Amino acid sequence: MDLKEIQSLIKFVAKSGASEVKLEMEDVKITIKTGSGDSKGEMTTVVQQIPMAGIPQPAPAPAVPVAVQPAAPAATEAPAPANDDSKYVTIKSPIIGTFYRKPSPDKPAFVEVGDSVSEGSVLCVIEAMKLFNEIESEVSGKIVKVLVDDSSPVEFDQPLFLVDPS
Repeated sequence: MDLKEIQSLIKFVAKSGASEVKLEMEDVKITIKTGSGDSKGEMTTVVQQIPMAGIPQPAPAPAVPVAVQPAAPAATEAPAPANDDSKYVTIKSPIIGTFYRKPSPDKPAFVEVGDSVSEGSVLCVIEAMKLFNEIESEVSGKIVKVLVDDSSPVEFDQPLFLVDPS
């Protein structure tokens, strides 16, 4: 299945009003979820390539003991900052795509560090397959940190913002 066929399928699902469509073929697994239950009209698409069963997958290389030793001191330092961030709510990416802080290059950013946001406020857009998806705040609070650079690729469930709900 090529990109044009996937885009056509997404458009068809959006027009049909279906809330979720799953399609599994020999080498591709596609799940399309639309936000038809709410007025936002958001859409999430997940495309997975399924590796061929006949092709052996390379085994991961064994870890070098020298590389493990430097990682141990870093692990002991990491819990202190993690505890500081535990009081914040993390806004994560619901899709894979390109993260943009602004609606267009000549406009100001949706939010800056220190801005107060309410539930449903647009924080950024993520472009996936030429569709710009507005990412809205799940909580009310104050933006503490932006965790992703503008125009950067993001993965599903990648942290984007830290929000102080207090």
